[in-house]
Amino acid sequence: MAKLYFIYSAMNAGKSTILLQSAYNYRERGMQVMLWTSGHYRDGETDTVEITSRIGLNAEARLYRPDIDLFEAIAARKNQGPLDAVFVDEAQFLEAEQVWQLARAADRLHVPVMCYGLRTDFQGKLFPGSAELLAISDQLREVRTICHCGSKATMTARVDAEGRAITEGRQVEVEKSHYVSLCRQHWEEATHIHPE
Repeated sequence: MAKLYFIYSAMNAGKSTILLQSAYNYRERGMQVMLWTSGHYRDGETDTVEITSRIGLNAEARLYRPDIDLFEAIAARKNQGPLDAVFVDEAQFLEAEQVWQLARAADRLHVPVMCYGLRTDFQGKLFPGSAELLAISDQLREVRTICHCGSKATMTARVDAEGRAITEGRQVEVEKSHYVSLCRQHWEEATHIHPE
């Protein structure tokens, strides 16, 4: 039985690198894969871009936007020939219904779907796509990265040019912002956010 996977972490843990390596492994064995990434913050009419990793790996991927039915797109691709796996980068930006569409692809089309993304935003809140993935995925995997203190980093802070934590603003701000991964203690000390 194919499964829906959610592979999550804080920023800069290497999620895209792992996704690209896994897709490469499938292709190296003659298998067919479909790669997706978010069109959430990309302008333009293009339907494809490259997923890139910090260490220089890349591969072409289709863009998903809120209006795309991922189940239908995956089913159409599978009708063209074998499809052995689907990989989704930046899965935190998925709509809740799109997470269910991916689950249907695993359940009804029998294609494993691996989603890679952040669990929480810079304010410590779940992204909507991540919340749905945490709720319904068959398997959850955490990719670990470390805080400057050496502890496991589980939180992401948005920081300004001087390295001070920013605690207000839109949930998604990719182009103008810098992010660091911190352990919970150092994130709380940096942000002074105390959920009620």
